[in-house]
Amino acid sequence: MLELPPLSLYIHIPWCVRKCPYCDFNSHKIEQTLPEQEYITALCEDFDAEMSQREILSGREIASIFIGGGTPSLFDASSFERLFEHLNSNAKLAKDLEITLEANPGTVEARKFREFREVGFNRLSLGIQSFNDAHLSSLGRIHDGAQASAAIDIAHKAGFDNLNLDLMHGLPSQSPQQALDDLHAAMAVNPAHLSWYQLTIEPNTEFYRRPPVLPEEPLLLEMQDQGLQLLQENGFNRYEVSAYAQPGKQCSHNLNYWRFGDYLGIGAGAHGKLTDINTDTVYRSRKLKQPSHYIHNTVNREAERNEIKLEDRALEFLLNALRIRSGFSIALFESRAGVPFSTIRKKVEYLVSNDLLSITGSTVATTQIGYSLLNSVLEEFL
Repeated sequence: MLELPPLSLYIHIPWCVRKCPYCDFNSHKIEQTLPEQEYITALCEDFDAEMSQREILSGREIASIFIGGGTPSLFDASSFERLFEHLNSNAKLAKDLEITLEANPGTVEARKFREFREVGFNRLSLGIQSFNDAHLSSLGRIHDGAQASAAIDIAHKAGFDNLNLDLMHGLPSQSPQQALDDLHAAMAVNPAHLSWYQLTIEPNTEFYRRPPVLPEEPLLLEMQDQGLQLLQENGFNRYEVSAYAQPGKQCSHNLNYWRFGDYLGIGAGAHGKLTDINTDTVYRSRKLKQPSHYIHNTVNREAERNEIKLEDRALEFLLNALRIRSGFSIALFESRAGVPFSTIRKKVEYLVSNDLLSITGSTVATTQIGYSLLNSVLEEFL
């Protein structure tokens, strides 16, 4: 039977100074004046509409807030202060609320970072990607290595002790040693969390239309293996496919997402997933993608809403939960997917027999081999 999971709030800010050639997110280059106040008004209206139209949200506490983009740090702290005041007045927020802001080192100002901290942000995620100037240039980033280092220093001085750095490897012309150099540089500045992932070429990106020359598979495997060892040796526990944290510094917002929790999405193109235990349904939604449409369509900002069919819930759960290194409990599976464990037991036992999954007590997790072959493991449930 379905049970209500924790509820998070995702807020999307869709503008960037420049669109990166590898980016397939809903982000748009600023062409004219940033409509900051209009967008904050739209976010407040969107949130109010969700809370008033969805009985399933009544009385539920918001456990975490994540503001992503785009480049949310383009907005002034005063705009977020206005937004937070509205949320505080119209929703129940957890006392230990984690509030994350994504920021670009190319837009860094010491004043902004201090003010972001003062208005309530307690976790900062910096899109560093690399400390190597040549690699940053190949990625179309608007900052260089020195600016990346300066941004991290500013963040620490502003009081952000819960700091994530985004890094990529497998970059054009990158050697394994250069990938390790980036990790050394990141760990030297004492972040609480690292997101370290391989560059992939996605459709509808500039790199897809004009692919760069990327390292060959043997070099990618070398980067991955040596990087994993280096991170572990320096106290960064791999708790998700591309997430590494110092003890106690896992991202609670993302953990809720990977555990098939609920999240309300507001902002242009934002996605949401909500559970209705009264009707035994789980559904996903998406908001209007184009910023101008989102701002001006005050009647209904929802672009689509689809129920996750009962027969698909197990797979949807597993696609998320098996990304977590520690796995999931059988009770969590049944309460979030709303179907008995017996629906997947035979496939789980088959994967256990092939040393790809393990069952310890009531916990199901990938083995070390299974984690390295996660896509193949998931394919067994299709």
